Amino acid sequence: MNNEPNIAHIAALLGEPTRAKMMIALMSGKALTATELAVEADISSSTASSHLTKLVNSKLLLVRKQGRHKYFQIHGQEVAALIESLLNISSCIKANEIATGPSDNALRNSRVCYDHLAGELAVNLMDELLIKEFFLSDTTDIQLSELGQQFFKSLGFDAAELRQQKRPICKACLDWSERRDHLAGALGQWILNDVFNRGWAIRELDSRVVTFTTSGLRKFKQQYQLVSIDT
Repeated sequence: MNNEPNIAHIAALLGEPTRAKMMIALMSGKALTATELAVEADISSSTASSHLTKLVNSKLLLVRKQGRHKYFQIHGQEVAALIESLLNISSCIKANEIATGPSDNALRNSRVCYDHLAGELAVNLMDELLIKEFFLSDTTDIQLSELGQQFFKSLGFDAAELRQQKRPICKACLDWSERRDHLAGALGQWILNDVFNRGWAIRELDSRVVTFTTSGLRKFKQQYQLVSIDT
């Protein structure tokens, strides 16, 4: 019996255009119904159900039941990271393509990458945190420095409480449009949730776009001392 990982099976599932559209739609982090995903992929509900069953059975999606409704979500950060990587690779191999990422300026500026902030604003934030030496970094991993732990604890994030979890506290994620790293992991998720909880920004309906209010963007810059950003 062959126990080798079946890469070809996963590649075939994600390589089918309709299923790819569904997976990208779910990168907003929202749970969507089969009907909503059918509309997103421009297919019938019965066809969507068939595709979704395959994705759930292969543990690429998970399904949650609430009352009479079923909602579908990406099956964890590892799958989301795979989809983001494929978006990067797809953009790289387009012939004679110079611009990277989405053409929508709002999507390029700030968007949800599964459960953390992505786009130009998130990349600039990552740069600033590195300049301030809030991370200990090498080519493969990043960790909060003592200075970084103190800073984020002052904002309400306590890294010590999360050290027993399997998910890394900090993780570099290659940005689809900027082609530089933004922050993922538990801290990246906390920063995005903090932005929403403070009412500094909202997540656009049926989109990955994160729209900051004028005052919210100013307060975000002040909190992280992003004096060099003119967005």
